[in-house]
Amino acid sequence: MTSEVEINNPNKNKMARIMVVDDEKDILRVIKRDLEITNEFQVEVFSSGHDALSSFKNHELGYYDVIITDIRMPRMNGFELYRNIKEMRPDTKIAFITAFEINRDEFTKVLPSIDVKDFIIKPIDMNDLIFKIKSMLAI
Repeated sequence: MTSEVEINNPNKNKMARIMVVDDEKDILRVIKRDLEITNEFQVEVFSSGHDALSSFKNHELGYYDVIITDIRMPRMNGFELYRNIKEMRPDTKIAFITAFEINRDEFTKVLPSIDVKDFIIKPIDMNDLIFKIKSMLAI
C-alpha cells in the first residue's frame, strides 16, 4: 500500500531532512534517535536559534524539508527563528515545540502569520511527532 506522503513526494527514495532546534540537549538526542530509527528521516539538531539560522543560511534553498523548533530558548527564541527563516524562504515548513497549552484565538491575535496547528506540545509523543512531520511533508 502506498502512503499519501509517497504519492506527493517526488523524492520518495530520499530521506526527509529535518532540522530540530531546542536548547535542551536531552530532548535533541531523543528526537534525533527516535526519528532516525524509522529510516525515514535524516535529522540535524541545533541547541540555539543562532546556530540553526546559520546552518539554514549556509545551505541551498530547500535543504531542510521541515524545521521543528522550541519556542522558549535563550538569545533567539523560536518565533524569532521562524521570522528570520520565513523572510528568506516563505514556503519553509516550520512547527513549534512548546510546554504550554496554546489557545488558538488568543495566539492568532498576537501572531496572525503563524498557524497554531503547527504546534507540538511537550512532553512529545514520538508517534504524534512522526505523524505531524509526515503530514507537513505531504502538503
